[in-house]
Amino acid sequence: MPTDDPDVKLRNIERVYFKPDGSILVEALRGVDLDVPRGQSIAIMGASGSGKSTLMNILGCLDKPTSGTYTLDGSEVAKLDDQSLSSIRGKEIGFVFQSFNLIPQLTIEENVEVPLYYQQVPQSQRRKRTLEILDLVGLSNRVSHTPSELSGGQQQRAAIARALVTKPSILLADEPTGNLDSQTSGDVLELFESLHEDGLTTIMVTHDAEVGKRCQRIIDLKDGIIETDVYTQ
Repeated sequence: MPTDDPDVKLRNIERVYFKPDGSILVEALRGVDLDVPRGQSIAIMGASGSGKSTLMNILGCLDKPTSGTYTLDGSEVAKLDDQSLSSIRGKEIGFVFQSFNLIPQLTIEENVEVPLYYQQVPQSQRRKRTLEILDLVGLSNRVSHTPSELSGGQQQRAAIARALVTKPSILLADEPTGNLDSQTSGDVLELFESLHEDGLTTIMVTHDAEVGKRCQRIIDLKDGIIETDVYTQ
């Protein structure tokens, strides 16, 4: 079990959603404590409504906890304003979604460049880094294609490239194989394993036990709390 200082540290994280009248609608997370050492691969699992998507959103700085502390790479982020959270997301965290979320009118190269454009990276550097990442994910021969000209697996690889182009310290993936057949899912998971072996922290939300088995650690949520936390490797 890793003993390095954690890249992510959650303490007593609660997330409550309220009705318009101020009464509690749902307690999505109820006192979650979690340490994620740098370079670990984690699967977050649980039934629908268990809190796994809420936990992912908080880890990704897309949502704020109602209470508790969240330390990311030594910085307390739970109480930062939206602009500061957006800056951290852009620099520290890459996102991969089940539905790919590629822009259909843009080429694959242009899609991958988008995060760098918003970070105001010079065009020559954007192109160099984008082509390097597309080569890493096996799409160097598809740079001028649009998403509709790619298979589902290729689109997911492009989405992974877009997440990696900013050189994040953490890669978050929400059901990354949910729209893929079994063969293509295996190829995508092999890419995640390769990224993990290169030292990237990877955290996947999944309902698929086979996906979970390929991660270093499986965290099961139930009713907003961590029910089990098991190291598989």
